[in-house]
Formats: sequence, structure tokens, C-alpha cells
Amino acid sequence: MLQLPIYLDHNATTPCDPRVVEAMLPYFTNQFGNASSRNHSFGWQAEEAVEYAREQLAKLIGAEPKEIIFASGATEADNLALKGVFDMYSGKGNHIITSVTEHKAVLDTCKHLEKMGAEVTYLPVHADGLIDLKELEAAIKPTTILIAIMYANNEIGVIQPVTEISKIARSHTVLFFTDATQAAGKLHIDVNNDGIDLMAFSAHKMYGPKGVGALYIRRKNPRVKVTAQIDGGGHERGVRSGTLNVPGIVGFGKACELCMQEMEIDNKRIAALRDKLENALLKVEGSHVNGSKQYRLPNVSNISFSYVEGEGLITGFNKDIAVSSGSACTSASLEPSYVLKALGLDDDLARSSVRFSLGRNTTEEEIDYAIEQVSQTVARLKEMNSLKM
Repeated sequence: MLQLPIYLDHNATTPCDPRVVEAMLPYFTNQFGNASSRNHSFGWQAEEAVEYAREQLAKLIGAEPKEIIFASGATEADNLALKGVFDMYSGKGNHIITSVTEHKAVLDTCKHLEKMGAEVTYLPVHADGLIDLKELEAAIKPTTILIAIMYANNEIGVIQPVTEISKIARSHTVLFFTDATQAAGKLHIDVNNDGIDLMAFSAHKMYGPKGVGALYIRRKNPRVKVTAQIDGGGHERGVRSGTLNVPGIVGFGKACELCMQEMEIDNKRIAALRDKLENALLKVEGSHVNGSKQYRLPNVSNISFSYVEGEGLITGFNKDIAVSSGSACTSASLEPSYVLKALGLDDDLARSSVRFSLGRNTTEEEIDYAIEQVSQTVARLKEMNSLKM
């Protein structure tokens, strides 16, 4: 039986998998120790759990456990990567290359670094959301120390050519950092095959708990170093001080393990549901998909509905269907999505766009309901619009 409201906003956050919650529970109660307490069994148990989780994260992305640094989330990991590299490699240069469609955690950090003396190049994207590799290479200069391009976009799901980007970075001895918050757990990532030097990701985008994330930092070929941004205690090999969130880290590890086991089956089912939803909504006159349909995540469809007032579109069905008009981190703003504007959409069309992001628990019945409700809402709003004109 269909239960309302239905949730189609998994790129904002995912429900915690019950198996993840089960793995976490002992570390709130009986095994509550501090992982840095080295003098008794409570601390040893916590440390053992953290190190096991570190192995689980490393396996998911093809890394070594020692290359995983835990943080409070991907936003902190983004900050640590960008600020840490800028500080550490200031002797070599001050130039960073990124793109205009990055998450705000990257863009706002770059803006901050510009005030600290950094030079930042913001690459445009094509109408499909992909950067131009020739423009990327042309932007590199002797002072370039870092290329920061996200793996997959949170609003449109577009996957950037990560391997090609890393080859360009390597050929110029420049480090490559990617925010893989949306990609980790949905795509097969191998940091060595992909040529990634630093990578941020988060638990709550892959059916884990909120408040815990990680930064992968390559240890060899090349050995990457970052300057710590939080001081006090020297936790996480001196890179990120602070008492570790043991239950959250355990949950993160379990979420990674489950994604490794179930990613392929989940993706196949979810992509089929996404395609069903998308194909039905594209029959609505004036609708079209934003971003590349070829290079994107299996769970995302960002659709614009022409001649429809954007705010009315979302509020028209958001009582029963949870969706987004953009990033969860910018949803409080009435401004049109900067990502969609970067693709060339005008303000009105950007405002009349909806991001549908499906997940592990999405059912066909829910998709059928969403198709019906969205189609009816769009038709009603178009009729109201025509009466005003």
C-alpha cells in the first residue's frame, strides 16, 4: 500500500539503512569508549571499530586504510582539502582550477582562499554540464597547485570525465581533488585507476548517518600532504584533531560495505524507475532534461517545465512528494539554481526545474504516483498561466 508522503530527494540525504543503525547501536551504549583512550578496553574497542570502518571505506574506493581521514562531513573534508593544499603547497604556487557548477562547499571555500591570496580559475561548462578538457589544460600555469572538479553533480547528476582530468593534472604535476559526495556508493570508484589525489565523501548520501564524512589523501605516487585546519590533540594522524564520532564512523563503514555488495543491483533497479519517471514526464509539453543524459548518475533526473511558475510547481505537490528545486544546501534561497544557469537556462526556466533523486527504497508504485501528481500539477499551472495572459 502506498504511504504518503513519498521521498524522491535522495541527493539531499538518504534514510539510514536499518542494518547501519543496528551496527551503530552498541557504540552508543555498552561500547561507548573514546577511540583515543589507549589505557583500557573501552578505548581499545572503540579504536578497533574505527579502524575496521576505515578499512571498509578504503575498500569502497580502492584506497589504503591509512589514506582515509575522518571528518564531520563532506563540507569539512572539502575545506580541509582545499585549504590544506593551499597552505601546504604555497611555496610552489597559489593557483587553483575549479568549475562554476561545483558544490557551494567548494565554491565558497575557493572564494575564501581568494581573500587569502589564492588565484582561482572557474571553468564554465557546456550545455550538458560537462567541462571542456581543452579549456582545463589551457588554464594550467606554472603556479597551478590543484585542480578541484567534482565527480558527479548534486543537482543534475552529471558525471565529469575524472580519469581524463587526472591525466591532464598528472602531466603537469598538479594535484587532483574531487568532491565525490554524490558518486561514492553509487559508482565504482578506484582512486588509483581514476588518478585521484584527494577525495571527499559523506555517509548520509549512502544510507549512513549524518555528521560524518571522510577525506581520502594519497600517500604515494605522489605523497600528498595537507596542512591541518583544526588543531588540538593531533587525532587522525595530525591532519584533523577532535574526538572521533565512533557510532557515526561505524555506521559509515557499514554503509560502505552494503553499497559494495548491493550497488550493482540497486543501480539497475533504480535506473529503470528513473527512466520510467523521466520518459513519462517528458511527454508533458515543454519539458526537457537538464544536463547530459549519457554521463550521469543512475538515480537522478532534473527536469524543466516551460511556462510554469517555479514556486507553484514545487508547492503544488510537495505535501505528498518530497523533491527539490536544486541543492539542499541552497534551497533556502529564492535565487534560481546557479548550476542550471551555468547550463544556459534563463531564470524562469531554472526556477521551473525539479530534481527527482531516487533511492534504495523507492518503489514502482511511488513512481506511478509521482508521474500522476506532477503531470496534473503542471497541467493545472499551465492552465492558470494561460488564463492570466
